[in-house]
Amino acid sequence: MPSRESYNVQKKEKPLVEKAKQEASQEDILATALGMRMGPQKTSATFWQPIKILACSQLSSLVRRATLRDGDWTPKSEKVHNFKVHNFRGPHWCEHCARFMWGLMAQGVKCTDCGLNFHKECSALAANDCKPNLRSIRKVYSCDLTTLVKAYNTARPMVVDMCIREIESRGLKSEGLYRISGFSDSVEEVKTGFDKDGEKTDISVKAYEDINIITSALKLYLRDLPVPVISYDSYPRFIEAAKLTEPEKKLEAFREALALLPLSHRETLKYLMAHLKRVTQNEKFNLMSAENLGIVFGPTLMRAPDQDAITALNDVRYQRQVVEVLIKNEEVLF
Repeated sequence: MPSRESYNVQKKEKPLVEKAKQEASQEDILATALGMRMGPQKTSATFWQPIKILACSQLSSLVRRATLRDGDWTPKSEKVHNFKVHNFRGPHWCEHCARFMWGLMAQGVKCTDCGLNFHKECSALAANDCKPNLRSIRKVYSCDLTTLVKAYNTARPMVVDMCIREIESRGLKSEGLYRISGFSDSVEEVKTGFDKDGEKTDISVKAYEDINIITSALKLYLRDLPVPVISYDSYPRFIEAAKLTEPEKKLEAFREALALLPLSHRETLKYLMAHLKRVTQNEKFNLMSAENLGIVFGPTLMRAPDQDAITALNDVRYQRQVVEVLIKNEEVLF
């Protein structure tokens, strides 16, 4: 017959056993949800506890992101090298393998932005760590946005910063701002000035009294980008987000699309949308609403990647809606 002490011990152990069984059952459910199978020997509850907490907190996010590709959630803040086949004069060594580059012609490739030299086969292994220098920048307009930002070591292209500062200092109440175009010869003069003198370009009221010249120069810069501010990779996500009708899902889809942008593109878009929001706050003077600005900046900030003419034409209205949503929800999206 068992003693009272052993009976009390067994009585105390029963709740612990039941608790362990309950936790084991929860582990099985969690393992099933995560697509894992448990073997005959399960790990201890101490090991599973932090995993359960982490998994439960992330499960809804994982389901929401399941439709995205694995690489889509990594912001592309680094810059790839712009390699071109090059004929080297004199002895040169590969920056990757440190071996001599043999031959009389086309011995390897050279990055036109930062000047690094590689064997052609080694260039595929090069890290995305291109650091352009100002000597490699031959022009500002039509230059890759990330290349320009890295060369000048700024958060955004100086064309965007300088033009927006000038517009906000004297043009926010100008009627038809961004809708009315400036004199084409003067706009071309501003473009040439930025290409030649960079940050030293004079766009003050003394040089260009008509503010529409500055707005047109800014729009021209954005249109001339080889990769639009809303990049080709993120374009489909923005169009899909614009088609949604439920407000919360729409904003969440826009946040996901913004996360796909390269860092320099996202910073530029953030700065531009904050500026356009201030333009709409002066609508009673300039007559430019978010809808009107969407019509102007939709095709300027995003271009359809390799689509047929009919599809691209159908996307125009969604491009307008993308910019409109970004302006109206600038404070919560960025």
